[in-house]
Amino acid sequence: MTTTNPPARVRFAPSPTGFLHIGGARTALYDYLLAKQTGGAFILRIEDTDQKRYQDTAEQDIKDALAWMGIQPDEGPDRGGPYAPYRQSQRSQIYRDIAEELIEKDQAYYCFCTTERLSEVRDQQQKNNQTPHYDGTCRRLDKKEAVNRAASGEPHVIRFKSPRGGTTTAVDALRGEITVENSSLDDIILIKSTGLAVYHLAAMVDDHLMGITHVFRGSEWLPTFPIHVLVYRALGWDEPIWVHLSVLLKPDGKGKMSKRDTELAREQGYPIFMKDMEDLGYIPEAVINWIALMGWSYDDKTEYFTLSDLVDKFSIDKLNPSPAAINFSKLDHFNGLHIRELAVEDFAKRIKPWFEKAGLLPRDEILVPVAAALQKRTKKLTEVVDMGGFFFHDEVGLALDRIVSSKLSAGQAAEAAERILEIFRGLDEITQDKAETALRELASQMGLKAGQIFGLLRESLTGQKVSPPIFDIIPILGRELVLERLEKAHKILSKA
Repeated sequence: MTTTNPPARVRFAPSPTGFLHIGGARTALYDYLLAKQTGGAFILRIEDTDQKRYQDTAEQDIKDALAWMGIQPDEGPDRGGPYAPYRQSQRSQIYRDIAEELIEKDQAYYCFCTTERLSEVRDQQQKNNQTPHYDGTCRRLDKKEAVNRAASGEPHVIRFKSPRGGTTTAVDALRGEITVENSSLDDIILIKSTGLAVYHLAAMVDDHLMGITHVFRGSEWLPTFPIHVLVYRALGWDEPIWVHLSVLLKPDGKGKMSKRDTELAREQGYPIFMKDMEDLGYIPEAVINWIALMGWSYDDKTEYFTLSDLVDKFSIDKLNPSPAAINFSKLDHFNGLHIRELAVEDFAKRIKPWFEKAGLLPRDEILVPVAAALQKRTKKLTEVVDMGGFFFHDEVGLALDRIVSSKLSAGQAAEAAERILEIFRGLDEITQDKAETALRELASQMGLKAGQIFGLLRESLTGQKVSPPIFDIIPILGRELVLERLEKAHKILSKA
């Protein structure tokens, strides 16, 4: 859809140093929503300048996760676009040229300090209870001398020349004006000695050259936010609208999720990484609904949203900068809601692979009726095999221990099984009305509770204590298979 707002150009710019987690997915979702709402463009840019932490599989994981969520980029490494390349490792010369421009403007300088010297300076500052920072040695070098040393091949980095006096005010869309004393700002590195640009330069250059109008990113960038604004201003560029999203806290609300917390959540069946979502039985519609509400709300009562709802209703002014705790119970809740809203044919397609992975062959002729029987009870797709695998088993096991635990003796169970079989053989058509009435009369005649009779019937047909309603199951199994399983149950119980 389009609105009266100008088209937004937004970018999701992950670093391929690990798998995509829910925080990154939330950023990508908000990017996508604003782009689609305004008729703009959602761009994927791979920020792969951190070669030490680069992981070969991470980029593909990011692309797969976006595809699974259904938020495909309009421009990116695989789709191309007017501002290609969209991978930072292929844009090194662009950053170098901009860094040299900053040197010409006296807004940056070459730094030749060795790692050893910087370490000594840092150690001394810590002894003096000072915040570690670059001491400005090379900032004071004669510019001509510095240029000659760099041209001769002497190892160096390029640092930004942060102002020393006054203040800098940056504006965040969620927090308003943020003002800092310039004396607190460090001369950050823009180009490393390897020639690769760091985020502080590369992201600013790319956002400008690619026409990015809004920058959604994590609040971890707030400490260096004023420097990023200063880079823009030093180059005479118009700034984008900056949106620093809320911190995501672990479920108890006590601090950010750590690696240990992430591993613990995975062990408990809850995902932090998008690659785990599908494997753990979550569907993308629910995940999108869940992460959208981590820092955004439409009003104080509406919680259920489809992707199209979110495109229609999303707005930056309803984002909340306050930290948001990750609530896995809400994820389960939304997953159940969205599963129940699927067309039954769609649900059938989604559960078929789960049966196949379990070594079962779901017969297409009954798959949709099976899906209809399971859909209302399913919270995660992982549950369908345990709940409905009996539909596709050649045989089901009868759990004698569970029958005895229902306060039925082996003799009573055998007699009840025989009489249930007689009832079903005598019905020309097994309907709920006819069968339920007869089974309740049987319970009364035998001095048993109706639940004991129905429990025995459930065990006989499914081999399970819990299943969809028994009279939803019977028509799917069909008269022949129902009688076959009842006969087997009777034989087993007669010998017990």
